[in-house]
Amino acid sequence: MKNEITCVFTLALGEGKFPAFRDLVARIVRATHLEPDTLSYVYSVSADEKSAHIVERYRTDALVSHVDNTFAPFAETFLSLATISSLTVYGEPDAAIKQRLDPFGAVYMQPFDGFTR
Repeated sequence: MKNEITCVFTLALGEGKFPAFRDLVARIVRATHLEPDTLSYVYSVSADEKSAHIVERYRTDALVSHVDNTFAPFAETFLSLATISSLTVYGEPDAAIKQRLDPFGAVYMQPFDGFTR
């Protein structure tokens, strides 16, 4: 768990916007796949296509670069198609990470026991 950050976003999708959102996400995923320290980056959608989750897992040093460089060119269009309902962050983010995630209403959960492989 040390040196990794996991983010779980819950999104509300605008009525009828899923096809455009799906196409945009395909582009974001392609760009994110090139980041060597992004460990997992998965989008899921509800059956009615009105809500989605993103589960992202990074080595701690990679998250700021993802937000600033990879996601930034897509942010305006992304936020026109989806509203961030919640963001839960797992791990031990530093001040730079919190600066990027706080505007999304991040709730930070501190690990206290367990393991990851």
